[in-house]
This record gives sequence, structure tokens and C-alpha cells, in this order.
Amino acid sequence: MLETILGSVAKLLDKIIPDPAARDAAKLALLQAENRQALSEMQAQLSAILAEARSADPWTSRARPSFLYVMYFIVLACVLGGIAGIWFPAETQAAARNINALLKAIPSDLYTLFGLGYLGYAGARSFDKWRGK
Repeated sequence: MLETILGSVAKLLDKIIPDPAARDAAKLALLQAENRQALSEMQAQLSAILAEARSADPWTSRARPSFLYVMYFIVLACVLGGIAGIWFPAETQAAARNINALLKAIPSDLYTLFGLGYLGYAGARSFDKWRGK
């Protein structure tokens, strides 16, 4: 949106300022203002990320890495299970059926609650960052 406004202002400067040198100086000032705005937005985003990473609260600073480690473990277990299936196909298929049965035993309401909680947290964090807190 900002680029659209600045483009419109640049076209307006072409019509308002007849002197080419003054027009170029005005366009340069406009571009500098746009760059300062982009830099300040980037600094605000980075400061929010750094503040979260430096937080004294261990839940805040370790939440994302812990979740990623769990996901890495699951992917690694699936790969290793697939390799083990070469030598132990019956046992691997039985393990897969058991895991599938365990996951199906979890009520769908619990999956819904987890999904809503996760999306709610992500939405609230995004809203806080958008507001600049």
C-alpha cells in the first residue's frame, strides 16, 4: 500500500514541479523516506523476535525449538521405522497399526481443542507484533 501511495506521489511531483533538478531532489527525498520507513519496520520486527528469544521466561524462549525437536524426532523415527521394515516387516506393520490405533483413540474434540489453542496463540502473537508490542 505504501508503494502505491509513493508511486502516486512521484507521479504527482512530475506534474507539480516543472524544474527537473527540483523534481529529482523531491523524488530522492521521497525514496529516502520510503527506505527509512522500511528500515524502521524491519527493526521493529527484529526487536520483537530478539526480545522473545532473550526472554527470561523459559517457556517463551524454548517453545519453538522444543516443538521443532519433537517434530524432528517423529520424522527420524518414521525413517528409521521404514528402514527397520526391510528386516522386520511384520513387526513394523504391527507397530504402525498400534500407533494408528493410539492416534485414532484420541477424541476429535481434543484435536480440535489443540488446534484452536495453537491457532489462537499464533493469532494473538501475530496481533501483538502487528500492534507493535
